[in-house]
Amino acid sequence: MIKSIKVFITIALLAVLSGCSVKYSTTGASIEQGASTVNVRFIENRAPINNPSLSQKLTQKLRDKITSQTRLTQVNENETKADYEFKGTITGYSFSNAAVTNVDQAATSRLNVTVNITFIKRTGDKKGFSQSFSRSADFNASQLPSTVENRLLDENIIPGITDDIFNRAFANW
Repeated sequence: MIKSIKVFITIALLAVLSGCSVKYSTTGASIEQGASTVNVRFIENRAPINNPSLSQKLTQKLRDKITSQTRLTQVNENETKADYEFKGTITGYSFSNAAVTNVDQAATSRLNVTVNITFIKRTGDKKGFSQSFSRSADFNASQLPSTVENRLLDENIIPGITDDIFNRAFANW
């Protein structure tokens, strides 16, 4: 009697556990089961002031992050039916004063970048989004913006915006 109860409990436990599945990812990305393709379209620069290389750098960084941290494959930009699609526009690019000294001179300046992203999801719950992402980086006001802007973009702003977009699309943050 006890042996048959143990066998029954073991079989029941195995049946319950085999019906459950958990997907673990080292990146925290949640990709739909049948999804395999992504199309990150070229992010256009429509900001009144712009850096000529920002669109290319931001587009490529987002493509690289998605293909390296998910199982998705980037398809040709003309592809209209990828499982996931990103469209974007750089809408803001500006320099401003971030801190002022006691003699009304700027001590710190700030580079601000804003990107509007539309994420289209054609699989699963099909819940996409359209959202603006902004990042800024400060630098010493005694430096010329032209001498620091590419470093600020490459080291701070582009990686930050890319992480924000990736997390919003795939980590539900």
